[in-house]
Amino acid sequence: MKKILLLLLILIPISINALEVSATSAILMDTDSNRILYEKNINDVRSVASISKIMTALIAIESGKLDNKVIIGDEVNKAYGSGIYIKEGEILTLRDLLYGLMLRSGNDAALSISKYVGGNTKNFVDMMNEKANMIGMNHTTFNNPSGLDQDKGNYSTAYDMAILTSYAMKLDEYRKITSTKKYKLTTNKNTYIWNNKNKLLWAYKYTTGGKTGYTEIAKRTLVSTASKDNINLVVVTLNDGNDWQDHKDLFEYGFNNYTNMSILKKGNINITNEKYYEDYTLYIKNNYNYLMNNDEASDLLLKYQLEKKRKIKNGDCIGKIKVYLSDKLIHEEKIFAKEKKLKKHKNKISEWIDNLW
Repeated sequence: MKKILLLLLILIPISINALEVSATSAILMDTDSNRILYEKNINDVRSVASISKIMTALIAIESGKLDNKVIIGDEVNKAYGSGIYIKEGEILTLRDLLYGLMLRSGNDAALSISKYVGGNTKNFVDMMNEKANMIGMNHTTFNNPSGLDQDKGNYSTAYDMAILTSYAMKLDEYRKITSTKKYKLTTNKNTYIWNNKNKLLWAYKYTTGGKTGYTEIAKRTLVSTASKDNINLVVVTLNDGNDWQDHKDLFEYGFNNYTNMSILKKGNINITNEKYYEDYTLYIKNNYNYLMNNDEASDLLLKYQLEKKRKIKNGDCIGKIKVYLSDKLIHEEKIFAKEKKLKKHKNKISEWIDNLW
C-alpha cells in the first residue's frame, strides 16, 4: 500500500511571561494532555510526606468498595501525627475514611484504609507501587500509606506527583472528595466536622482540589489543581515555604499565557489536493485540544498519512493525522472513510447498464 503525506501549518497568537518560585522542586502541568508548562528540578527524588495520600485515595477509589462499612481495628492504635482520631470498634464507610484522609490528612485513616483494601498494610503498599509503575511514576517508591518518614518514608518527584494527580483527577469520586471544603459525619461513637486543610479552596477561586503535606525531612509539600476557561492545571511544589503564593502565581501564569486551542474537531475533514478518496467522505471521531502560547504558533504541524486501499468498507480506517509541536509528536488521530451518496448512485447506474448486456 502506498501512503499519501500532506502537511498543514496552523498559526495561533498568544503571549508568555517569565516566572520563578521558591520551591526546591516545582511543576505546572496541564492535566488533560500532561503537558509541562513550568518546571524546576522536576525529576529530583525527595521525600513527599502526606501528598502520598493521593495514591492511597486512588487505590481505595478504584477498589470499588467505597460504600462498604469498615469496622476500625487495633491498627489505629499504631497511628501518630495528624489524625481524625477514630476509635477501635468505630464503624465508617470506606468513603468516610477517604474524606478524613484527604481533608484532614488522617494517618489513622490511612492505616484503616490500607488494612481494609489490601488485607494488610504491606499488601496495600505493594498495590501503591504497582499502580505507580503502571501510570508512569518511574522515580517513585512508596513504603507506607501515609507519607510519614519514620516508616521509611515515601519518595517521589514533582513530575511523578503531577502524573499521579492528573490520573486521579479523571475519577469523578476523587474530584468530588478533593474539592470538598467541609465534611460532616456521625458514627456509632462520635460526630465529626472536618474542614479541608487546603487553604487554596478558600483563597483562590479557581481551585478544584489538592493535598497538603509536611514532615521534618520533606518540609512543606503541596499539590493543588485549578480550572478556568476550559484549562485544567495541577501544581506540585516540594520543600516550599511559600507554597500558597507560589501555587497561585503558577496558576495565574498558566491561565494568562496559554489557551486551550481546538486543533482537531470530530466529523468530516477536507484534505487539500487529496484525489484518491474523492468518492469518499473522510472523518475523525474525536476532538483534540492542546494548550498553546504565541511563541509556539509557527511550530505546530499537522501531517496527514493516508493508505491507498483498493477495497474499502464504510467505517474503515484509512490513515491518521499526526500532530507535531516543534518536531515532537504530541497526538495521533485515526482517519475513517465512508462512501459519498454520489458514488452509491453511480454504482447503481453502472450495475443497471451492466445488466442491459
